[in-house]
This record gives sequence, structure tokens and C-alpha cells, in this order.
Amino acid sequence: MVIFTLFDKSFLQSLSLDESVWFDNYFNPIICPIFYVETLADLGKSGGHKRTGEEEVRIIAAKFPDMSCTPVVHHRTLCISELLGERIPMSGDQVVRPGGRPVRASGTSGVVFEKGYEADAFTKWHNEQFHEIERKFGRVWRNMISNLDLQAVGAQFRKLGIDGKTCKSLHEAKVLADRIVSGRDRASDRMSLALRMIGVDQVYHEAIHRKWALHNYPAISEYAPYSAHVFSVELFFQIALAANLISSDRPSNRMDVAYFWYLPFCKVFVSSDKLHRKCASLFLRGYQDFFWGPDLKAGLREIDAHFREYPTDVKNKGIMSFANCPPRDGDFLIARIWDRHLPGWRAQPTTNPVEDNPKHDDLLSHLTQFTEASILGSDEVNFDIRNPDAMAIRRMVRKKKGSWWQLPKDLKPKRQ
Repeated sequence: MVIFTLFDKSFLQSLSLDESVWFDNYFNPIICPIFYVETLADLGKSGGHKRTGEEEVRIIAAKFPDMSCTPVVHHRTLCISELLGERIPMSGDQVVRPGGRPVRASGTSGVVFEKGYEADAFTKWHNEQFHEIERKFGRVWRNMISNLDLQAVGAQFRKLGIDGKTCKSLHEAKVLADRIVSGRDRASDRMSLALRMIGVDQVYHEAIHRKWALHNYPAISEYAPYSAHVFSVELFFQIALAANLISSDRPSNRMDVAYFWYLPFCKVFVSSDKLHRKCASLFLRGYQDFFWGPDLKAGLREIDAHFREYPTDVKNKGIMSFANCPPRDGDFLIARIWDRHLPGWRAQPTTNPVEDNPKHDDLLSHLTQFTEASILGSDEVNFDIRNPDAMAIRRMVRKKKGSWWQLPKDLKPKRQ
């Protein structure tokens, strides 16, 4: 049971360490590159703050959702792949993860995802291992987000007859953005503007135009839905800026809006940012929800208080053994979210995924063979990578986080 959940840095910062345990336990947090960029930005802070940049990042790293986080591929990489003919899922229940190696073991074919660079970085930062290269990456990634040639964009706006200053509301800005994305006239100008605003490197432009031409130049929204979504977000932001509906005096607004690039991969978006609260509903689909950070924080605090009443010997078994679903009694916000996005969970029996599996040792042996299998050569992959028989994800999970044993207290580490 999975609820992919996009969150921003402000929300994770607002949580206590114990609340972050329950967020990780009941949701599947999506780690988008913007979250990583925002966290790296804190390393550059100095003076005028109660904590140093290193201290701030270490606190964020301590709350990092290590049990169930899912990193997502950079939006630009996804757009280029889609514009060249790949399909990008946008159902809210699939995330395109970076990396992955095809393997085969014991007759099972599939993909193994190792612990990602982002998760590894947060582990190091939690242990106060900061490196100058990460500071430099932070500067580079922030510049990549903020460096958009506004004069060139403005010129192409005028060619398409766009005047953002006529907009009177954020809703009107979104309607105008969607109209541009779905339009069919001046098709080449629209595609050129899209490639510029998405930030597609010039080296890909000719191949993209050739591929697009083979389909008889359909609207971008038809040809590449995810790229159209990113294009719409960018258009919306620039139009809203021109109309003074979003302040240009707050540089962080540029990065805040960038979270919307990753909305198609989640069912829930949670943030404590006011701009997200104002604009998120404009981009959400019917199966998605936005939650104001303080409200979800309160819901997690209720869960934390509920399970604190459990006996110590039960809590020592690890939260997966006694809290693999929200409490069925009472009116818990987390349970209501599960009702909405995981209908039928209340009818399923409560189980301990380890103790209730009589073939646990056999399963563990099979998983070990699978995850340690050698990568297949390109000529050996005879199955659909996007729909494998099996998928394994390696994680580095802290045994105890805050007050809670995430894994059994008496669990012994595997000896090599």
C-alpha cells in the first residue's frame, strides 16, 4: 500500500524527530531534486541565523525519510526522454526513479535500485560529513533553476500574443498558460518556447523537432503530457510575475514553484509554504490532495501520542510490527487520508510482515540472491524494464530514530 507524497523542505523542518518517523511510516515521501537543492542552499548560510548552515542541514538530515523515500529523476531529463518518444507515467502511483540495474536470479528477472546518492548524502550530513563539492553543487543547481533568459522568453511571449499584465488572478494566469500549451497555431514558436522554458539543451532540439514532425506537429499537451505540465508551470510563473500576482521581490518563489514540476508523481502534496498553499490547487488533479503542513503535522502528532501509550515490550519490536497501518478506532487525520487514497485498508488484517510469514527465511535468501546478482548486459535483457517481474530497493534504515525503534530493538546486524 503506497501513498506517494511530495513534500517541501519547510514541512520536514516543521516536524519533530518523532513526527518525522510517522510521516515516513504512513506515506511514501518523494524526494525531488528541488528538496535536495533547498537543503544544499542551507550550507551556504552564514551570519544572522540562530544556527549555522551545517547545523540546519544536520537537523534536516536527521528527519530524512529513510524507510520509504523514493527519489525521482530530474524533470529536465524526463522531459527530454518524453519529447524523444518515451512515455512518462502521470498517474500519481508511479515514480520514475534514477538508476536501477537489470538482473536475473533464480528464474526471476527484474530491476535492483541501490541506495541513491541523495539518501547517501543525507546520511553523511547527519554524521556531520560536509564536503566542499556539495557546496559547489548547491550553487550550480540553484543557478540552473534561476538562470532563465527572461528577455528571450519575453520576446517569444510577444510573438505568441501573450500579455501577462492583462491577468487579474492566479486562476486567469493558469488558464492562459494552459491555452498556450494546448494551442496548435504557430506550432514551431510554441515548441521553441517550451524547449527554452524547460531548459532543454540545444543539442537535443533538432532531434526533438524531427520526432515531433513525424506525428504531424500535434499540440504539446497531446504529444508530451509531462513536458506540457512543466511548460505550463513555467508559463504560469512568468505570467503571474508579469501581472504582479507573485512577488518578484522574494527570490525563493522561483524555487518554490519548481516543486510543481513533480506533482504528476504523487497523490498527496504537503507544504508549509504560503505560495504552495495559494497555487497548488491550480495544478492538482481530481485524485490528488494538498495538505497544509501545520495540519498534517498535527495529525502526525496525534498518531505519536496514540502509540506512546503502548507497552514498552511492544514498542521494542519496532513500529513495523505494531503500526503498519493507522489506528482503526478514533478520528485520526492519517486514517482519513488512507481512506481516501487506500480504500479497503480497514478490511485487511493487521499483520507483522516478518513474524507472520512462515517462509521468511526462504524469501530472505531469494531476495539476497536477487539483489546481489550481477548486472545484465544489454543483449541479455529480454524483459520490459518498465514492467519487470520483480523490483528490489536497497535502503539504509536507522534502527532507532528519535524515540522509536523503526526495526526491532533486538535485531542483530547481518555478519559478513
